[in-house]
Amino acid sequence: MTPFRITTITATSAMGVGLDATRAALWARRGGLRPCDLPAMPEGVWFGRVAEAEAVALPEDLAAFACRNARLAELALCQDGFVAAIEAAKARHGAGRIAVVLGTSTSGIEETEQAWARRGANGALPAYDFARTHDLHALPRYLRARLGLDGPCISISTACTSGARSFLDAAALIEAGFADAAVVGGADTLCRLTLHGFGSLELLAHGPTRPCAEDRDGISIGEAAAFALIERAMPGDAGRIGLLGAGASSDGHHMSSPHPEGLGAVAAMRGALDSAGLAAADIDYVNMHGTGTRANDAMEDRAIARIFGDAVPCSSTKGWTGHTLGASGALEAAIAAICIEDGLIPGCLNVGRLDPAFTAGVVVTNRAARVDRVLSNSFGFGGSNCALVFGRLA
Repeated sequence: MTPFRITTITATSAMGVGLDATRAALWARRGGLRPCDLPAMPEGVWFGRVAEAEAVALPEDLAAFACRNARLAELALCQDGFVAAIEAAKARHGAGRIAVVLGTSTSGIEETEQAWARRGANGALPAYDFARTHDLHALPRYLRARLGLDGPCISISTACTSGARSFLDAAALIEAGFADAAVVGGADTLCRLTLHGFGSLELLAHGPTRPCAEDRDGISIGEAAAFALIERAMPGDAGRIGLLGAGASSDGHHMSSPHPEGLGAVAAMRGALDSAGLAAADIDYVNMHGTGTRANDAMEDRAIARIFGDAVPCSSTKGWTGHTLGASGALEAAIAAICIEDGLIPGCLNVGRLDPAFTAGVVVTNRAARVDRVLSNSFGFGGSNCALVFGRLA
């Protein structure tokens, strides 16, 4: 795979708005999960809410896109000089040569939930703009219009790999000559469908999620928006952070359960290493998908150990953010960039005792160490698997 530089990146989640807040929360081991205050939720459920998004107003000419997902996306766009970086890229390439490739799992479904609650006595829904709120393509349409771009516009919804797949698919789009740069990432917001859906599967944690803990009992749902601009790496980019490799697989083992031995996960990780031209020993840290469920964490431990043994430190950062579903791969790409920039290996949060059955090199306290390359995992329902390698460009 041709390396791609990450020209700019931004992330907003329950742990903080923008990269500086995200960085500070990681170093301070300050999570963003709180008790869930939505109605009709089981007692003891926690979630990762971005309260700041609720007061965000969209530009007047894009008001038809107004929904929780678009407001969170707008909040993220306004951080870390992201819009200014896109303007500079438009001057380099032209608006028609910059693609928008974004992932989401539920998009603006919360807007439809609100409409359903206001339905008439005959069951008719009130007037609202489904195409620009609920529809899975609403998010990339919004960013394309908001940023004034005219290149290819693609939505990805592969469950919890969506945000990670956006990097892989955008890279393929650029390599094929359809664009010179791409806005990638994802956004997913809290809604009753996901909270009650995971509750019906008995996968919600009691209290904050505890990935890799001996007593882990499920996930905490979070929301996030994270975006990056990727471009072909140039000779002068040495030392900058870039996307070095990507791998994906679809094992189709089960609709909602991972393959117990992680065969698809292993294939995705090996694919990412191969595309980057790297060996397992070249990776300094593995950011696990690590949702906090019994099955997922055990599977991922086996898969990582099969490739890395216990020699490479690994951890999940979902104890800070909750599982942000279609945005998680993009959010964790931003976390990977912070880890490389800061020399940080963040240990799993909320873990009293690591699962003694694990054999990979899972860490539960923060470490300061040189980090040049990070492999970041994302796994989704239906057997979708994606692994990305981020690192310093040569």
